[in-house]
Amino acid sequence: MSKKERAKIESSYTVIKNAGPWRHRLLIGTPSTGWYREEWVNGRFGAIIPTNWSHVTMTQNLPTVAPLNYLVADAQNLIVRHALANNFEWLMLLENDNVLLPDAFIRFNEYMRDKEVPVVSGLYFTKSDPPEPLVYRGRGNSYYKDWKVGDKVWADGVPTGCLLINCKLLKAVWDESPEYMVASEKTRRVFREVAEVIETPEGNLVRAGTSDLDFCDRVMKEGYFTKAGYKECANKKFPFLVDTNIFCWHIDNNTGVMYPKNGIPKIYERKGNNK
Repeated sequence: MSKKERAKIESSYTVIKNAGPWRHRLLIGTPSTGWYREEWVNGRFGAIIPTNWSHVTMTQNLPTVAPLNYLVADAQNLIVRHALANNFEWLMLLENDNVLLPDAFIRFNEYMRDKEVPVVSGLYFTKSDPPEPLVYRGRGNSYYKDWKVGDKVWADGVPTGCLLINCKLLKAVWDESPEYMVASEKTRRVFREVAEVIETPEGNLVRAGTSDLDFCDRVMKEGYFTKAGYKECANKKFPFLVDTNIFCWHIDNNTGVMYPKNGIPKIYERKGNNK
């Protein structure tokens, strides 16, 4: 075979990549300890992909040898940096213990198309029995339970296990966040692990919490909805949306047990719903 004939055959298999803006629609970022259960892989890569859909996957591994120096918030901040540096429109944080159902992307896609709600969370429960929904209204008053399956619930606190965020909101927070180093990587502290000692006249108080609720508090208190152009959300007492139709199993990566063990508790079922 001549070089000309070989070149002609090889050219027929050339992949032509479109470098246009459609490739920057959605980044799916997963903070990970570096391994995944098969159930998670099947849920993540077996989900139905909407037509004319575009997404890029990023996995930010966490070194297991030094977990105290490389926390989930650090991985999230590296993912945010990548999303903003590459001009993505949306970021989906999907942690490696949240197992998607097949229709998750289809449901999230509707919010991406409408562009009206900047933060949308899927529904999942704690790894406990009895299970508790990770839906919050207020702080220090436990979880919010006055909803039924199928509802779109507005909250002031949502987790980051299965969370869609518009990058305009992330950019507003990023611009006013301090720089810091994660190992040899420079990023900004959009998400923060809350662990501090507060001095008071009565003594020292220890404040601790998770990066998800701290992010929600910061967005609300520091006016980032307004700065990102979402004034309607800024005026809401509960500005974060939980779509209970986007359900995730919360899996124990060591045992494979998925929560809630017996399905969504009956108190959240609508009357006459036998599903």
